[in-house]
Amino acid sequence: MSAEDNKAIVRRFYEELSKGDMAAADALIATSVVDHDENLETAVRGPKSFKQMATSLRSSFPDICFTIEDEVAEGDKVDVRWTMRGTQEGEFMGVPGSGKQVTGAGMHFLRLAGGKIVEIWVNRDELGMMRQLGVVPTMGESGD
Repeated sequence: MSAEDNKAIVRRFYEELSKGDMAAADALIATSVVDHDENLETAVRGPKSFKQMATSLRSSFPDICFTIEDEVAEGDKVDVRWTMRGTQEGEFMGVPGSGKQVTGAGMHFLRLAGGKIVEIWVNRDELGMMRQLGVVPTMGESGD
């Protein structure tokens, strides 16, 4: 597949995730997918595991929406810089639902084969999210 075809697959991945269409994972994610995300307690391997992780994220932020800010592709790799917005209604990383609206930023580096995502590397601003949720003070604030 061309780099442009791979970019279209990745754009669809974000669109479907934002809509909560977990069935799309079967069409977009290879059964052998590996998500290299050190922040997850359990490794994501395969569409079923990905759907569980995405469902958990949506239970924390039911109105979650991803916006692709930049997308670059070369060969079988697509790199995406994204912004996530949502309202924390359920537990997230041990933090009970707060009703707070948050904006998070991150990057995914994806490898595709045969029209499906086979590997994902992630880098996201967890600290910024925790600051917005009031768990971690921002610079200059006292911890009291």
